[in-house]
Amino acid sequence: MSNGFFKVPKAVNEPVRAYAPGTQEHKDLIATYNKMFNERVDVPIYIGSEEIRTGNTTDIHPPHDHKHTVGKYHKAEKEHIELAVEKAAEARVKWAKTSWEDRAAIFLKAADLLAGPFRYRMNAATMIAQSKNVMQAEIDSACELIDFLRFNVEFMTDIYTNQPESSAGMWNRMQYRPLEGFVYAITPFNFTAIAGNLPASPAMMGNVVIWKPARSQVYSAHVIMELFKAAGLPDGVINMVTGSSSTITDVLLNHKDFAGVHFTGSTPVFDSFWETIGKNVNHYRSYPRIVGETGGKDFIWAHPSADAQEVATAISRGAFEYQGQKCSAASRAYLPKSLWADIRESVIKDIKSFKMGSPGDSSNFINAVIDDRAFKKLSGYLDQAKKDSDAEIIVGGGYDDSVGYFIEPTVIVTTNPKYETMCTELFGPIITIYVYEDDQWEDVLDLVDQTGEYALTGAIFSRDRYVVATATDKLENAAGNFYINDKPTGAVVGQQPFGGARGSGTNDKAGSVWNLLRWVSNRTIKETFVPPKDYRYPFLGE
Repeated sequence: MSNGFFKVPKAVNEPVRAYAPGTQEHKDLIATYNKMFNERVDVPIYIGSEEIRTGNTTDIHPPHDHKHTVGKYHKAEKEHIELAVEKAAEARVKWAKTSWEDRAAIFLKAADLLAGPFRYRMNAATMIAQSKNVMQAEIDSACELIDFLRFNVEFMTDIYTNQPESSAGMWNRMQYRPLEGFVYAITPFNFTAIAGNLPASPAMMGNVVIWKPARSQVYSAHVIMELFKAAGLPDGVINMVTGSSSTITDVLLNHKDFAGVHFTGSTPVFDSFWETIGKNVNHYRSYPRIVGETGGKDFIWAHPSADAQEVATAISRGAFEYQGQKCSAASRAYLPKSLWADIRESVIKDIKSFKMGSPGDSSNFINAVIDDRAFKKLSGYLDQAKKDSDAEIIVGGGYDDSVGYFIEPTVIVTTNPKYETMCTELFGPIITIYVYEDDQWEDVLDLVDQTGEYALTGAIFSRDRYVVATATDKLENAAGNFYINDKPTGAVVGQQPFGGARGSGTNDKAGSVWNLLRWVSNRTIKETFVPPKDYRYPFLGE
C-alpha cells in the first residue's frame, strides 16, 4: 500500500446562486419544486443497510398549504431504536479504522454531489416541507451544508496535524480516536444544513451516529440520507430514525454505549437531556460529550450615532427572513429616540412591501411558519399585545391559517423594557422595540445584557468607534456571535463559527475545529528508541 502526507482541496465557500427570474437556474429549481410538490414520498427509517417501513406513518404537509400531502414518513418503535444501536456498533468496527483520507473523500464527494445533481432537489425539499423561499433554501440547504462538509474536512486535517514535541531519543505522537460508543444527533426543523452537519461532523471523525431529525424536517432529511448514500457512506455509520422523541431518547440515553449528544433545539429539552445524562453517568462506558445549541433572544442595539437606514434594513432582514425562525433572528431591539421616527418609517415601508405566500412563487419574501403549534403560539402573543396598555403593534399583527400557517411580519413597540415579548423566545416574524432617551445609551447596554437567559447572537450599530468599543466590552457575554453594524443573522461557515453560551448552549461553534474536537478522544503515544537498562540516576552517585 502506498502512503503519503495527503493535502485536501482548499475549502472555499460555495457561491450563492441568485435565481433571478427568467434564468435557467430559476426555471430548473421551480420545475423541481413543482414536480416534488405533486409527488408522494415514502420516507423509511434508515438502519444499517435496511430501509424499514413500519406502516405506522405520519403524513407530510407543506406549512404554506397544510391540506396538501406530499408524502409520509414511518415511525420507529423501541425495537428499531435498539436495532439501530446494534447496527451502529457493527459499523463502528470498520469505520473507526477507516483512514482519514477515505472518510474525507466520502464527505467531499457529498459536497460536490450537493453542489451539482442534488442541489435543486435538496432546495426544493426544504422549500416544500420547511416553507423557505428560494434564497433562504439556497443559502441553507445548498451552500451552508456544502460549506460544512468541505470546511470540516479541512478542520479535520488541522486537528490531525497538531502533534506534540519530541525530545532526543523519543517520538511523541497524538492519536485522535473516535469516541467509544455511538453519538446521538438531534436536529431542528429550521436549517437543513444543521440537520446534515450534526450527524456528519461526528461521523467524519470516525464515529457512528443515530440521528433523529425534527418531524417537520423529515422530507429534506430523507434527501440528506440519499446524498450520503450516493457519496459512498458505509451502511450503519449514520442511522436515521423517526418517531416518538421520548421513546428514542429514553433508549439511547440509557444505553451504556451512549458516547455523546449533538443537539440543536430548545433549551428545556437540552436541560432534560443533561439531567438524564447526569443521573445515568455511572452507567456509561465513558463520560459522554454533551454539545448543544439551544434558544436565543437575539438583539439589535443602536446608538444615536448610527445610520437610521442601516438599522432599519438590519431589522427588516434580521427579524423577518425565514419568518423569524432562525436561531439568530433579531427579536428585540433598543433604539434611540432621535433615530426612531426615521427607522420606524423605513421598517413599516419595508414590511408593507413584503409579499407573503407559497415558496413556489419566488416573489414571496415571507412564507408560512412551520406548523399549527407555532401558529397558535405566535397568534396568541399578537392577541395579547393588542390588549396590553404597555404595547402597541405599529405594523402587522394579522394571521390566517385557512390555507397555510401565515403570520404577518409584526413590530411591537413597548414602553416596558421587560415586556414579555422582549424576554421570551417567540421563534416567529415578530420583533419588539424599546425606544430609549439618547443620553441613556450606556445604561441600556446593561439592560440588553441582563434581559433574559440567552446569549446567542446580537448586533450593535454606531459610527463612533469609542461607542463600539464600549458596547463590545459591556456585551462581552451577551452573545456568542456578535455583529458590529450588521444584522445578527447569516453566519457563514469558515468565517463566523456559530454558537452561544448561557441558556443558548455549550458554545462549541458548529462549523469549526472546536466542534470537531468534541468528537475525538485523544491518545498520547510515547515511543522510546533506546530504553535505559539501569534504574540508577546520576544523583545517586557518591
